Amino acid sequence: MEKSLLQQARASYVPKLPVALRGTVGIKEGAPTQSADNQEEIKALFPNTYGMPLIEFVAAEKSDAAAMNVGVILSGGQAPGGHNVITGLFDTIKKLNPENRLFGFILGPGGLVSHNYMEITADFIEDYRNTGGFDMIGSGRTKLEETEQFEKGLEIIRKLDIKALVIIGGDDSNTNACVLAEYYAAKQYGVQVIGCPKTIDGDLKNSQIETSFGFDTATKTYSELIGNIERDCNSARKYWHFIKLMGRSASHIALECALQCQPNICIVSEEVEAKDMTLNEIVEQICTSVAYRAANGDNFGVVLIPEGLIEFVPAIGRLIAELNDLLAAHGADYKDLDADAQRQYIISHLSDANKATFETLPADVARQLSLDRDPHGNVQVSLIETEKLISEMCAAKLKQWAEEGKYTGKFAAQHHFFGYEGRCATPSNFDADYCYALGTSAAQLIANGKTGYMAVVKNTTAPVEEWQAGGVPITMMMNMERRNGQMKPVIRKALVELDGAPFKAFAAVRDTWAKETCYVYPGPIQYWGPSEVCDRPTMTLILEHK
Repeated sequence: MEKSLLQQARASYVPKLPVALRGTVGIKEGAPTQSADNQEEIKALFPNTYGMPLIEFVAAEKSDAAAMNVGVILSGGQAPGGHNVITGLFDTIKKLNPENRLFGFILGPGGLVSHNYMEITADFIEDYRNTGGFDMIGSGRTKLEETEQFEKGLEIIRKLDIKALVIIGGDDSNTNACVLAEYYAAKQYGVQVIGCPKTIDGDLKNSQIETSFGFDTATKTYSELIGNIERDCNSARKYWHFIKLMGRSASHIALECALQCQPNICIVSEEVEAKDMTLNEIVEQICTSVAYRAANGDNFGVVLIPEGLIEFVPAIGRLIAELNDLLAAHGADYKDLDADAQRQYIISHLSDANKATFETLPADVARQLSLDRDPHGNVQVSLIETEKLISEMCAAKLKQWAEEGKYTGKFAAQHHFFGYEGRCATPSNFDADYCYALGTSAAQLIANGKTGYMAVVKNTTAPVEEWQAGGVPITMMMNMERRNGQMKPVIRKALVELDGAPFKAFAAVRDTWAKETCYVYPGPIQYWGPSEVCDRPTMTLILEHK
């Protein structure tokens, strides 16, 4: 494998570990903690893995680790640091017993079902330390939810004498891990399943999980790009840049990038929903800033738009909920019709209120909302060009205001979507350390006989030596939600909290940003230099811990 100069240099970086994970490791069990919603239903669905205690790793005097083989799966979208989870897992199981072996299933959960695997060896893994991407074994979005899949996976697990599976993924992937752990426990197959919290979206977090890995690197990558655009914007002074940022169901990425870069406008989807805002009200907010700045001779600006915004506009959210049920019940009746016939079929089956909303949408947006879903049943919002939809509505509104004598500036828009640029970046020092610690924690959970747990690391705004590692039962994060027309157990996504410190810090200054040019240019991720520069966590984490 050819290596860039950065990759060659990063290969020598040794991730730091919390003190408790450096030597022989023991565990301290805490009280089981469960959320309040739907817990009787969750307990009934997961009787064998429900109510387990929280775990914290502590130093121990000795360890009696029997030989074991472990399987690992990368699931869902890529996130910086995934390779370090695997290297941490590999190094730790080899430290526990040199005879231990690690097998990677190729291209995600589907590799387990199709028996597509490889053994990860010491020589092989050296090329992937501290690198971005998931190309070591590839990833996939196959859902593990059918008995036939579980049993097919068991065949290769038995053949390779695998004791435990580690599933590295987001909320949906860890939901699958929980279901699989419960199934194998109920059948008394003796196969452990451990999850690791991954997603650049930042929406897999709670009282026990402070952040998902990849969020730190991705937001720093996007912030560099946004800062570059802001610098160009402030140089040319003739464009409004509308930037859509990845983050399907929460605005954590947009909010973090706003805190780092200080754009003129950042839309927060959760606020739109809470205030029952319409698309027109969002456009009015942006146009008010455009007009104010134009009056001062500033015909330029930067607007950040979360990828999932369209789902959070309440009227459209209600439409999507009805479309989901319609697709689940009657999708086969209209999916093969031509575009006009599809549209008429859908309109004829919608309630009056949702029909009115559907008819106002551009044809391509309406089609994407009504037909396209990912394997987990979610609207593929990344395919919807929300940034163009918003800017075109702004242009129309400003034209109207100009005719009314309320606006005299010039408006020209540029459009950007930052998504894939951040998913496979070389991990920041934070993510390199955090992920290595997660992999180490997963190995220790396995060695201690645990199943149905997610590896966690806490106290992450402190120096790495003071981080606290352990495990959390996945069932404590589960709730019942409607998916594809049916109620299913899923891990609840953590949305931006409007009474939380990060949003409050943003809300306190956004009116100034909307009027003035307050741009900050963060520049590229720093890997070497003063710790306060290289090891700095996200603004979100810093504010939440304050």
